[in-house]
Amino acid sequence: MKYILILGDGMADYPISQLNNKTPLQYAKKPHIDFLAQNAEVGMVKTIPDGIPPGSDAANLSVMGYNPRVYYTGRSPLEAASMGIDLSDTDVAIRCNLVTLSEDEEYDQKTMIDYSSDEISSEEAKELIYEINRHFKNDSICFYPGISYRHCMVWKNGYTGLKLTPPHDILEKKITNYLPSGENTEILLDMMIKSYDILKDHPVNKARVSRGLRPANSIWLWGEGKKPSIPKFYDKYKLNGSVISAVDLIKGIGILAGFRNVEVEGATGNIDTNFYGKAQAALKELESGQDFVYLHIEAPDECGHRHEIENKVKSIELIDDRIVGPIIEGLEKYDDYRILILPDHPTPLSLRTHTAEPVPFLLYQKTNPKKSGVTGYDELQAAKTGIIFNDGYKLMDHFILD
Repeated sequence: MKYILILGDGMADYPISQLNNKTPLQYAKKPHIDFLAQNAEVGMVKTIPDGIPPGSDAANLSVMGYNPRVYYTGRSPLEAASMGIDLSDTDVAIRCNLVTLSEDEEYDQKTMIDYSSDEISSEEAKELIYEINRHFKNDSICFYPGISYRHCMVWKNGYTGLKLTPPHDILEKKITNYLPSGENTEILLDMMIKSYDILKDHPVNKARVSRGLRPANSIWLWGEGKKPSIPKFYDKYKLNGSVISAVDLIKGIGILAGFRNVEVEGATGNIDTNFYGKAQAALKELESGQDFVYLHIEAPDECGHRHEIENKVKSIELIDDRIVGPIIEGLEKYDDYRILILPDHPTPLSLRTHTAEPVPFLLYQKTNPKKSGVTGYDELQAAKTGIIFNDGYKLMDHFILD
């Protein structure tokens, strides 16, 4: 048996007027996914436990079969694992975004213009993180460059339980009420404020502005946590797994779970990603002897955050055409296989951030097709089946063990 899980990050949504009061999943043309849904088990799954923030970190842990209430210690340490950062038990990892803030005002009066600085390139970002390190690195603090706008700060003997806000939650909002606050955050706020003067006139940013791009004129710190202890996926399911993603967070969870991390040329984490290349990489992993592939696509989530309605629909259609279609074709040579398709959480276009509602899933098996009673895959039809996993981490047990 071969297993493949296809996760469209943030794919679920609310109906919006611009799509004739349909959700992007309802509106998108996705014949391959809809065919599977008609012949699969279809239902809803609650990936975010009550009381836990609706982030991709907790949600993907849940989808991967790990109870977030037990194994979630924060976002950044999961990303640190992907970046090859070896955390000690007393280290605190903190996500460092390179963001674009408005100009002119005092720092605490600025507005969050872009949490990604126009998807700054990794090469440009590395120069800026090196400059940040030149000013702030000491025996306790060190910054590590990552991919695009996503980076990491390690704070030796640092603190957790801090009041920090994800920058993608406050797009186009004044940052006044969202700055680090409370105990043990003074050092973080001080670095953020000083980073603006360090970065705003940096040659990298001057060159970006000359090309009509937004400058990465501040760091933004959030998502702190300590090194988690995640059991190996193989020990639980006796399957050898691979993870395919352009996002350090997902790679990190996979690495901690004992998966093989697969790099795909042209995988970007956005709508310009190499969809087809990801599908071919997944099939190659299965052909090479792997039993399970966790294939993650970030594009719908990014489009949700950016309120890109047409692109969110397009990203779903590209997942259907360039990933699901080729994967179905490529799997036909096996006697049996299972496919699980779902988002990790909703990223509603109208809110531009994550929410915690249950999301639709479909579970298809070649040798055991089921008439689901639905005509397609979307939030409304999945809810009507009455099937729901309120403990999201149990869906993986059902996918593999039942």
